[in-house]
Amino acid sequence: MSKSLNFIYAVNYDPAEGFLHGVLAIPARRALEKEKIDSLEKLSGYSEKEILQLHGFGKNAMMKLKDYMKEHQVFFKEA
Repeated sequence: MSKSLNFIYAVNYDPAEGFLHGVLAIPARRALEKEKIDSLEKLSGYSEKEILQLHGFGKNAMMKLKDYMKEHQVFFKEA
């Protein structure tokens, strides 16, 4: 089954998707894209709770995102 999933990810790969590519998995990136969040500046306008409510975003993606944001000195707004 994992071979099938890897194939799906490979077929749907689009190198033009630059924002958070290599940081988050495709479902989490698509969740942000659906909300038109395509920069750290826009992301900082949301609370952590709001982002976790997006379909395709889970705890693992949030941990990776918070680490990435911390490296770039960007933080979520206070809830």
